Amino acid sequence: MKVLLIKDVYKLGRAGDIKKVADGYGRNYLIPQGLAVLSTPGAQKQIEHIKAKAAQYRAALNTEMASVAEVVSGVILTFPSKAGETGKLYGSITHQMIAEALNAKVGTQIDHHQIDVEPIRVLGEHIAHVRVTVDLNPEIKIIVHREGEAPVLPEKPVAEEKTE
Repeated sequence: MKVLLIKDVYKLGRAGDIKKVADGYGRNYLIPQGLAVLSTPGAQKQIEHIKAKAAQYRAALNTEMASVAEVVSGVILTFPSKAGETGKLYGSITHQMIAEALNAKVGTQIDHHQIDVEPIRVLGEHIAHVRVTVDLNPEIKIIVHREGEAPVLPEKPVAEEKTE
């Protein structure tokens, strides 16, 4: 089934794109949610209008959410966890745990669906991306350390002093 996207759809495409999708995905999700319409000659005549409207909406959303992305960017979260001798965790650090810690630390309203990272199952340093908007994806650093031990935080670069 070919559909014309009306809105940006994560991992599928941007508004105005024509995509070939599975029949069930289009019929049961995209069309009822108002994210797409069937790609017909009449609908294809509206592509430029849809793209212009989506670009305007995307620009407004990016300017509005830029401050949130700036606050979230570069945040370092630490999680104490029980782990075996090889560094493998007993359990994992999930999207939900990351979102809750981020919201508590920064004071934002990030949903766990906006966190892009595989479930963390080993000790160490990990990078996660937060999808604030389609174009704004700041990185956060996640440090998982053994319970009872101090986390190893990365050192901040010290500005070199000039001596003459």
